Amino acid sequence: MERLRGAVKDYAWGSTTAIPALFDMGESPTPVAEIWLGAHQSGPALLTGGSVYNPTGGAADRDLLTYIDEDPKGCLGTAIPGGGTVLPYLLKLIAPAKPLSLQVHPSREQAERRYADEDSAGVAITDPNRNYFDRNHKPELLLALTKFEAVAGFRAPRRVADVVSGLECTIAETLLGFLKEDLSPVGIRRCFEYLLSNETKPSPEAVGDLVEGCRARLDAGTSPSMRADRIAIHLADHYPGDPGVVASLLLNPVTLQPGEALFVPAGTVHAYMAGTGIEIMANSDNVLRAGLTAKHIDVPELLATVDYVAAPPIRIAPERITEGTRTFYAPVDDFELSVTELRDSNFRYQLPGRGPRILLALSGAIEVSTNEQRITLNLGESAFVRADEGNLQVQGVGVLVQANVP
Repeated sequence: MERLRGAVKDYAWGSTTAIPALFDMGESPTPVAEIWLGAHQSGPALLTGGSVYNPTGGAADRDLLTYIDEDPKGCLGTAIPGGGTVLPYLLKLIAPAKPLSLQVHPSREQAERRYADEDSAGVAITDPNRNYFDRNHKPELLLALTKFEAVAGFRAPRRVADVVSGLECTIAETLLGFLKEDLSPVGIRRCFEYLLSNETKPSPEAVGDLVEGCRARLDAGTSPSMRADRIAIHLADHYPGDPGVVASLLLNPVTLQPGEALFVPAGTVHAYMAGTGIEIMANSDNVLRAGLTAKHIDVPELLATVDYVAAPPIRIAPERITEGTRTFYAPVDDFELSVTELRDSNFRYQLPGRGPRILLALSGAIEVSTNEQRITLNLGESAFVRADEGNLQVQGVGVLVQANVP
């Protein structure tokens, strides 16, 4: 086992307090948007002791990516999809203080093809206008640690028409026209393309008119969806005039309570807005943005990626594996996520799971042991467990998160 310190991402939308508070630390002078615990080249975890979030920690001799490269068979075993030599998942802590970009993730086939295209075109991996930073897809599962707000997936076309009806402005009239002609995914696609394409996207003033319409019908008590109107107003407060504000009306609102999970497959438009959670995803950083961001937006690439079929948000209910462990099984081969609650310090417990694992202690003090090694993970501490270390025993009191392969 190797202790880990996470790679901290200080994106502007991050909270200065949420993640430090998880570990009983004071406010950070800069945003702590995400902490990465994995082996992605854009931010591999460091092999060093202490908390996963350690703002004063020094450099480490090795990172997890280098460590796995030195012995991929021993670290990863034989359970990796396709016999790969890369850790197939990335575990994150995430804490948005303001809404993230409206975004979508590509399929594996698309990522492989378009990564090669950008390489052939000479687009540097460090170029901020590059779309693909690896060859992998990026399905992801979000487990809420606090109340978490998001939008994900398109509403049914008839419901979209209901939501935008009564807004007496040019944008609403245009959207309703598309839906009147075609109440199918084709109509939704036309709406989405109209809002985002450079040739047709509404002006900031037109977006402002629609937001004022949402505000007026909320005040009048005539809103067909108070949540949708409140989301649009909230997004407009952070991104005034952005057509992504309007696009949110086309999407399903999602509220997760602590312990609930949302799965986002490739092609699903989504945006995380507020809360603190744990994410596990395929080992990728490929994000195509639709709006609500100052970062690079490639509208044609995004529109070719989106799944326009209406679908409710995919909530993953955990399966109770043992009395202490519940596991979230996503419909992918890249990862599983388990949460184990230990209440009796006198009881030694075999941890379910296999292959390369990353452990994170969310509370308490938990002793983790293999046949040859024993370490204690306190609040906020993490470890990588090699595949060749076999079964794990845990003992103590606390909550332990485990990422592993199916």
